[in-house]
Amino acid sequence: MDKLNSETLAKCFLYATDWLGVYKEETNALNVYPVPDGDTGTNMHLTMQSVRRELDVANHTNMAEVARAISYGSLLGARGNSGVILSQLLKGFAEVIRDHTEISALTLTEALERGAKAGYDAVKKPVEGTILTVARETAIAARALLTKTADLSVTELLAGALEGGKISLEHTKELLPVLKQANVVDSGGAGYLHVLTGVYASIVGLELPPAPVIESYAQDQFENEEFGYCTEFLLENAIKSAAEIREIVQEFGDSLLVVGAEGFVKGHIHTDNPDALLATVARYGKMVRSKIEDMSEQHTEILAMAGAASKSETPTTGAVAVVSGYGLVKVFRSLGVRIISGGQTQNPSVQDILDAARSVESEDVIVLPNNKNVLMAAQKAAELETEKRLHVIPTRTLGQGLGASFRFHKENTVEELLPEMTEGSARVLTFEITKASRTATIDGLEIKEGEVIGLRDDVLVYNGGTSEQAVLEMLKGSYTMQEIVTVFTGPNVTPELAETLVSSINEHLPQLGVEVMTGGPDLYDYLVTLE
Repeated sequence: MDKLNSETLAKCFLYATDWLGVYKEETNALNVYPVPDGDTGTNMHLTMQSVRRELDVANHTNMAEVARAISYGSLLGARGNSGVILSQLLKGFAEVIRDHTEISALTLTEALERGAKAGYDAVKKPVEGTILTVARETAIAARALLTKTADLSVTELLAGALEGGKISLEHTKELLPVLKQANVVDSGGAGYLHVLTGVYASIVGLELPPAPVIESYAQDQFENEEFGYCTEFLLENAIKSAAEIREIVQEFGDSLLVVGAEGFVKGHIHTDNPDALLATVARYGKMVRSKIEDMSEQHTEILAMAGAASKSETPTTGAVAVVSGYGLVKVFRSLGVRIISGGQTQNPSVQDILDAARSVESEDVIVLPNNKNVLMAAQKAAELETEKRLHVIPTRTLGQGLGASFRFHKENTVEELLPEMTEGSARVLTFEITKASRTATIDGLEIKEGEVIGLRDDVLVYNGGTSEQAVLEMLKGSYTMQEIVTVFTGPNVTPELAETLVSSINEHLPQLGVEVMTGGPDLYDYLVTLE
């Protein structure tokens, strides 16, 4: 193919997302830098899935729209160190192609070069032997080919650039001591080449290959080390630039990336003090999304998948749950439940659920979808014939999932657990307090865009007032003989507002014990359980 038009390019990126998905776990198994938490492939794939969502609603006949979908989608969906860098590589790529009706070998070379430069510019202290090196040397290989033969087709140029990228990737283990120690190539660089290979495969018509069998995990060489928290944030309407926010937060840790586009600022950092970091960042814009992952726990999970973690015996039953919000993640994990990242607006796929189930040692695995939009995917996963037996408890809220998880004991049989956990889920009322995304009439309530709304067990029952008033009124209207209310605060709730809410609950419902935890889902001001 001599040139790519916008429709072909969009098709290529959609296919590249699926191609990377095939190699997601293999890429995870390589991940030892900057910390061996085994999520590089997952994070890069989630970033590409966000690109796919934007492409699904873009006009594929318009190159500028396709370019915006690639750039904007990757920024909004960027996950982890590798995902944020990938978003910048794609941002630079999109900046070049957006003004062209067709992409020639020359344009593609310039796009690869601009992408590599954008990646380096985003990192305060670039390290060689990483995805940055592979992106830069892939672009250098493309330029060398073009200099040698000016009339190359896009297909020929991309094939040659990939060969140069593979040589660069193999060399990464000589550039970074930790890669040499583990005898692996850089996982981010590998993921980047899988994306480009997916683009090439789409052009030449290659079918998706079977997923590689993972025979070893590089992380098992770092079994006893401790790591901090991988913390991310997405600000909307920021009152300071990405560069200014980068300077403000750099004292909190390392592996720092802060980038911006389309009115958003995206940040990623490894820190030991995630709550203070997010509280600081929230002063400078609206917190649209945040995520905190305990990298030590992630490391332990990946070791369990590799069989390297110490364990006395295989548990009788395992459990996986779809959860968002770092506070909720921490509680579910403390109850012995494996986490599937996702929830409202970020629904995991059938494959994501199967991958999580495979990471559990037991043959029987209980699945808690915790969202009505995830329930069907969970049920489809349970219908497939795999080495695991999946059993779905149809939890529709995170509160129901918590109620079920409190009854989970890995040494019990699935026959014992299913009725117990189902009963536990039914004993918890869940209140979700958020703001309306549009004006509408729902269940007889006139809702205005931006207005506070409250859902009880996923049914809209309240609108108007403040988020704190919504919680109090909903509790007063729902209380019967319950004893405990747990309040998970979202990223836009200050400690002062949470304190005000607790005082109001104590005044009006003194019979309730109140516990407040940070780290509720990003889309909610409050997620409250009454049990």
